[in-house]
Amino acid sequence: MSDFVIAPPEVASVPVSGGGRFSIRRVFCVGRNYPEHAREMGHDPGREPPFFFRRPADTMATSGAETPCPPATADLPEGTIAGAGTVTTRIV
Repeated sequence: MSDFVIAPPEVASVPVSGGGRFSIRRVFCVGRNYPEHAREMGHDPGREPPFFFRRPADTMATSGAETPCPPATADLPEGTIAGAGTVTTRIV
């Protein structure tokens, strides 16, 4: 029996090629990291550098994972980490 009033979340992890899982503690992300991505976002790749941001580890979903998506969601880009919808996250 646990002394926690609210149960702590499960340990965030991703599968490892060949078997097993790898626990995740921090997720570091890069936005506008190649010219086509900057243009997709409506920015000029020659004028604005990439930017860096973090996401909580428990927002990760493995490739092809399904997550609930609000009915009014019209545009959910590939690589979305936080948010809703069917997410495809490349882990490098």
